[in-house]
Amino acid sequence: MSFGDFATSRHGALYRYAYLLAGDRGLAEDLVQEALVKTYVGWHRLRDPNNAEAYTRRVITTTAIGWWRRKSWRAELPNDDVPDRPADPDDVTARVWLWHELQKLPPRQRAALVLRYYEDLTESQTAEVLGCSVGTVKSQVSDALKKLRTRLGSDVVLKAGMTE
Repeated sequence: MSFGDFATSRHGALYRYAYLLAGDRGLAEDLVQEALVKTYVGWHRLRDPNNAEAYTRRVITTTAIGWWRRKSWRAELPNDDVPDRPADPDDVTARVWLWHELQKLPPRQRAALVLRYYEDLTESQTAEVLGCSVGTVKSQVSDALKKLRTRLGSDVVLKAGMTE
């Protein structure tokens, strides 16, 4: 597979992942573009082109974490019109609130949750993308879920399909 074929076929999935991490369409597109540039530069070093997506997701993750540390995205996240607590987990408000709380998680925890529950990767695939051990993935996911349960209630988190 050529780099062009890879970039064309996987752009949508990479963008979705970046958007879930960043919470902003413009930032997500910037993350994908930067990651694809880095992937292109390193394309000849990839031993197996089938690992290109995992490599690119890892670049997106590390770039997002770096941007987060240098340029507090939290200050850019909208926080108006979010109720104190959703009245009904089936309500759209619950999903908005879940999204808002997901954006408040530390970048590594958010990345682990997004990879596990939105991208539906296994723990080992998530560990590969994040460049850490499976045990670290488990603890990041567990810590993130505890925070979400505390902030939202277990019913909202379960309704979203996030279980350990």
